[in-house]
Amino acid sequence: MVVGKLVHIGVDLVLLSTALAGIRRSTGLKLKPDSLVESKDMQGYIERYLSLGEMAMDFAVSRMGSSST
Repeated sequence: MVVGKLVHIGVDLVLLSTALAGIRRSTGLKLKPDSLVESKDMQGYIERYLSLGEMAMDFAVSRMGSSST
């Protein structure tokens, strides 16, 4: 039960990060971690989180581009 909830939250976080990557690509707006937090460690975590969305977006786009339908 707890594992299922953790997986659900993890998937939601990846979807949110992917949505932010799509917004960045379509509008050019970018979330700046230094405007959110002052800690360099937290800024690094936010950058990694946003790059996860970029990777998920790249994967989705490449899979859709190679689809035969």
